[in-house]
Amino acid sequence: MSSAAMAMDNAAKLESGEWLANLDNALKIVAANSDKTREDRRVADESMEALKKTGLMRAFLPARLGGLEVSPQEFFAAQIQIAEADMSTAWAAGIIAVHSFQIALMDEKAQIDVYGDDPDTCVSSSYNPVGGKTERVDGGTMLSGRWGWSSGSDHCTWALLGAIIPGEGYRTFLVPRSDYKIEDTWFSMGLQGTGSNDIVIDEPVFVPDYRTHKQIDGFKGVHSQESPLFDIPWAQIFIRVVSSAAIGAVKKAVRLFVDNSAQSSTDPTKLQGDPDITRRLAEVRNLVSETEAVMYANFSSMMDAVCNDKEITIEDRVLYRYQASLVIEKMIKAIDMLFDVAGGRSVFTGSPIQQIWHDIHIARAHVANSPTAFARNLGAVTLGAENTDMFI
Repeated sequence: MSSAAMAMDNAAKLESGEWLANLDNALKIVAANSDKTREDRRVADESMEALKKTGLMRAFLPARLGGLEVSPQEFFAAQIQIAEADMSTAWAAGIIAVHSFQIALMDEKAQIDVYGDDPDTCVSSSYNPVGGKTERVDGGTMLSGRWGWSSGSDHCTWALLGAIIPGEGYRTFLVPRSDYKIEDTWFSMGLQGTGSNDIVIDEPVFVPDYRTHKQIDGFKGVHSQESPLFDIPWAQIFIRVVSSAAIGAVKKAVRLFVDNSAQSSTDPTKLQGDPDITRRLAEVRNLVSETEAVMYANFSSMMDAVCNDKEITIEDRVLYRYQASLVIEKMIKAIDMLFDVAGGRSVFTGSPIQQIWHDIHIARAHVANSPTAFARNLGAVTLGAENTDMFI
């Protein structure tokens, strides 16, 4: 039996639609391991294995390789639920899982290299090109350098690394674990469990052209897949994976806040009549609801377009990009409103709601969650200027 056939045989046991039903047990395991994940500064092995069994890693993998090809709405609903158990796990596992979408846009040989024997293969990434060095050679590129923020890299056997080829532009390079090392650098004040360590290639390694993905191809939607799912711009998928976990984290914070109020030495009924507390809770719940609604509406619009052989316009892509960049700012506002009135116990190390506060604030450091440049581009495009962002 061929590798692809084996992958399809494995996938037959996990059809699309079943994976969310299998999520409940995994969420219990993720929640039980949340402290260990934070202390070890990496997602607990048990949690990662449980999430693999749900089919999360196959969500965007092409069906012919054993994938599920679920809708973006299904995928991000799952990531948000995982974040309600532990945001670090949702962040790292979501990023790992989303890479199958980009690899599906690459040469078929690259897809087989990674997923031919195992549709649950884990791939990490670091797209910042600053530390990468390239030299073009016959049939490929010699690649070396250092890349930071490679979330979940300890669990992965491949990495997607961004670098610029002088005179040609930005590419993503797909590199096997044997060609790089991981340096333990992730000592952070939030999202500790993401294991976002450095990827290092000291001596240049050869990356064949078929294991690269040109940024312009991602922008134009070049691919050979049959499913219209892959007509959605790759950027629109990835930018959401580094923000949506915060939505689940705020949902958890609301639950913690309500539970803490019920256990407080203060009469809980007094809180029900406190206009500041009730206003804050109402605003937080509305922020979460609005943010989710925008995300699902955007993906519904994109799915409707691609399933009806219609183009997703540049104007819409620029708008969706800006809206995605606002998620963390909105969730920071939400968690700040809760944390400000969470009570004296929240200031102590180990406070669950304090940990969520740190996690969401640290997520703001990701370049994808900084709205200024995306706001300027949206405003300029609205006034008739040309789009300046290739990652939309």
